[in-house]
Amino acid sequence: MRLRVEDPFDSPRSGTISGTTENTGFTCENCGRAVAALVNGSYRNHCPYCLHSLHVDISPGDRADDCRALMRPVAVEHHSAKGYMIVHRCTGCGTRRRNRMADDPHQGDDLDTVLAVMRLGHPEAGRTNRRRTHV
Repeated sequence: MRLRVEDPFDSPRSGTISGTTENTGFTCENCGRAVAALVNGSYRNHCPYCLHSLHVDISPGDRADDCRALMRPVAVEHHSAKGYMIVHRCTGCGTRRRNRMADDPHQGDDLDTVLAVMRLGHPEAGRTNRRRTHV
């Protein structure tokens, strides 16, 4: 089986959804907790408690993917321009995506959960052509 690997920083942002529509709160489908919209001008795309996401985009923000499966956090990487990134792998189709950690004073990513993902890791997390930076 071949995994689809997509990098949201290499694809153009879709202009079909407004920032107001994208930046909304939600209930996490993995842990059931309420997640507020980010207040720092960015977009929330994963739960700050369990770090899970949903596979809803083909290109970042377009909400056009029909998969809709959970995206499990499998690693944390450092991107030279974007900072620390959570690597998600879709539990439905295997697509991998990187998303910035949420830096929000009201509901930022849980650092204990981030450290657990970094410490435990998963074999599929290291399968990229990019050089990994150790934290």
